Amino acid sequence: MAPYREIAARHPDGIVDLSIGTPVDPTPGLIQDALASAADAHGYPTTHGTQALREAISDWFARRRGVTDLDPQDILPTVGSKELVAWLPLLLGLRAGDVVVRPTVAYPTYDVGAHLAGATPVAADSLDELPDDVRARVRLVWINSPGNPTGEVLDVPALKTVVDDARALGAVVASDECYGELGWGAWDPADGGEPVPSVLDPRVSGGSHANLLAVYSLSKQSNVAGYRAAFTAGDPAIVANLVNSRKHAGMIVPYPVQEAMRTALADDAHVAAQKDLYRRRRGVLVPALERAGFTVSGSVAGLYLWVTNGQGTWDTIGMLAGLGILAGPGVFYGDAGNGFVRVALTGTDERVDAAAARLADTLR
Repeated sequence: MAPYREIAARHPDGIVDLSIGTPVDPTPGLIQDALASAADAHGYPTTHGTQALREAISDWFARRRGVTDLDPQDILPTVGSKELVAWLPLLLGLRAGDVVVRPTVAYPTYDVGAHLAGATPVAADSLDELPDDVRARVRLVWINSPGNPTGEVLDVPALKTVVDDARALGAVVASDECYGELGWGAWDPADGGEPVPSVLDPRVSGGSHANLLAVYSLSKQSNVAGYRAAFTAGDPAIVANLVNSRKHAGMIVPYPVQEAMRTALADDAHVAAQKDLYRRRRGVLVPALERAGFTVSGSVAGLYLWVTNGQGTWDTIGMLAGLGILAGPGVFYGDAGNGFVRVALTGTDERVDAAAARLADTLR
């Protein structure tokens, strides 16, 4: 990407970097205050998280995700969600010969985590796609809804199918749901839609969290990417084993961050306000891209637009760089991403407006 960044940076009005999903808006004051108030953290924090934090997470699941049967005991804070994605196969005891299934277009860390454990990553959007000898070795199935980079959402029947098929194989389903609050259109309750469902939703789980883990992060909805504030929840036995392993591995969320998380999860207003900012930016970029000849695929939730203009990925990256716009190459997310680029909504209003204006200039 370095040569394209250099090209984009030469634009007279500066680069518009929409290639990565890091938040650009301030961390809400109430979260900063909670972090500061807990700064006298002279003792070691608990790996399992405070009871107050786990209760806040359980309450949030019930209030925002329709999961009303989550015991606070079955929740674990993590040092961001990425470290859990990377280390989960190893912490589950996977080894050579075991198979980790991930979506065909997916975040690269799913594969990295499999390799760290010596397991084999396999790209598939359905377990039915796999030959029998591979199916027999599946131990972990990653689902990502809303998806990064595609922005696609798995509805309740689709989630239930994955869960039922994986359970029949004795495999664990880990659901990366980090963009769960960022649905659009039919998945936006503020616009009359329904909430994005969780793998722990009783309609999906059948009332049992056995073999299920939901993975979540506050980075995007609360602008705390720098805090590394996340959690996982689900199967009681798996969570208990993760707690014990992580104690010895030093994978512990600092107490001030735990307090910041607790405060953030109890306040829905700042999440709604941040989502309004992304809604506005999305409303600018989608029509601008479409008028410039792009097709927006999926992208019904999350912070990205998954787009193609019919050219190869790198041709499109080069064209956008010539406009001073940096996007993410679809091929970074697997072979199935060829021909696509990922455009992030994580630019300031001013930079997003600049991108739209530059795209409009291509039509003149």
